[in-house]
Amino acid sequence: MSSPAKHMQYKQKARRFFSVLLPIFVTQVALTATGFFDTVMSGHVSEQDLAGVAVGSNLFMPFFGSFLGIISVLTPTIAQLHGAGRQERIGFVVRQGFYWSLGLAGAFLLLGILFVPTILEFLALEPKVERVAAGYLAAIAFGIVPIFLAGVLRNLIDAHGYTRLTMVITLVTVPINVIANYIFMYGTLGIPAFGGIGAGIGSAIAFSLNLLFNAIVVVTVEPFRSYHIFRSLPRPDLAEWKRSLSLGIPIGSTMFCEQSIFSAVGLFMTVYGTTVVAAHQAAMNFTTLVYMIPLSASMTLTILVGFEIGARRSEEAAAYIRLGRLLTFVFEGSLAILLVQFRETIAALYTSSPDVQELLVVFLVFAVFLQLADSIDAPLQGALRGYKDVHVTFLLAVISYWVIGLPAGWLIANYTSVGPYGYWCGLIIGIAFGAIFLSLRLRAVQKRYQGA
Repeated sequence: MSSPAKHMQYKQKARRFFSVLLPIFVTQVALTATGFFDTVMSGHVSEQDLAGVAVGSNLFMPFFGSFLGIISVLTPTIAQLHGAGRQERIGFVVRQGFYWSLGLAGAFLLLGILFVPTILEFLALEPKVERVAAGYLAAIAFGIVPIFLAGVLRNLIDAHGYTRLTMVITLVTVPINVIANYIFMYGTLGIPAFGGIGAGIGSAIAFSLNLLFNAIVVVTVEPFRSYHIFRSLPRPDLAEWKRSLSLGIPIGSTMFCEQSIFSAVGLFMTVYGTTVVAAHQAAMNFTTLVYMIPLSASMTLTILVGFEIGARRSEEAAAYIRLGRLLTFVFEGSLAILLVQFRETIAALYTSSPDVQELLVVFLVFAVFLQLADSIDAPLQGALRGYKDVHVTFLLAVISYWVIGLPAGWLIANYTSVGPYGYWCGLIIGIAFGAIFLSLRLRAVQKRYQGA
């Protein structure tokens, strides 16, 4: 039986955990709501617009998420500096982050220019679906530089534990995004209707405003104002770039392995026709929304573990990890039960097509098991990032998703009667193996820090 003092310590940790997690969760839900509204609003334009946005999103998100993942290395880096009391170093790290994040934005746009036309041609989509996908990607590209720079500032704010500020920024930005979507998708105020392409325009506007709002916070709010981030820019320091990117690239690569397998499955779905693509995309969109709970827990653990490790309190870090893993599983499990009960209602929210609804209800059943696997996997990733243990994590992601998960899904889809649902079986298998591997890795890392 635990002592009253120890019980009180866990209550205090739980309060701190939730004080960091809840704003992150609201922020992530709001960000995902943008994709939710893109999908729902395009679905009510036409099946082709929904499919076009789905294809464009499946091409965009894995690269977008992985590049932002590289920038997210600033969170554990700044959190550890903050925990160690090295505030004088933080401003320099952030300013150098501006330089290499601009380089990442340029590389991202170049990849799109070089490869998107060829990929869309290779997919042999219906003409309207291809036109919507290409237009969506071209429009959203205008927001890449702003959102990458905003990512640097957001990581600075979050690493200090001021996650409520980024929550407020997002809650202001998302309604503007939805309004812009409505204007450009359906046509109003004298602006023509762009259909699914309008979702890309709305996102680009939202990305630009996100940068503006983050900059205002960093300039006006303490403790960020004292860093004088924009007062002067130092010379580029290639050694600092190397330090950041040597950790950031494995983080981004890990995220790419995770997100690209979902996008790959979405692209494999195209052989089953537009109706299956639409149902799959709607189910994946809803699953992504629910995934915000384990993702938020993961980000919270990165901040708290990074701070405690910077302060050389490995036992405190381990306690937060145990707490975060338990709470995430309980919440995600509870949501999974609700999803089973209301899957038909959820399906009706996404589309008015009876054919798409029928398929979507089945996809949502597989989403339940996907959520449970994610609730175990995601907190482990966040904890390891807090320790800055990223290289082995990347290798484990490659094995879990691409060596085990995707091949298993392909085999089930093509050699059993399950059909397109087999790919979802593969996703669940890959994430489950990833959770096992990450759990073993975390034990090894914690033993190393306890022995230090």
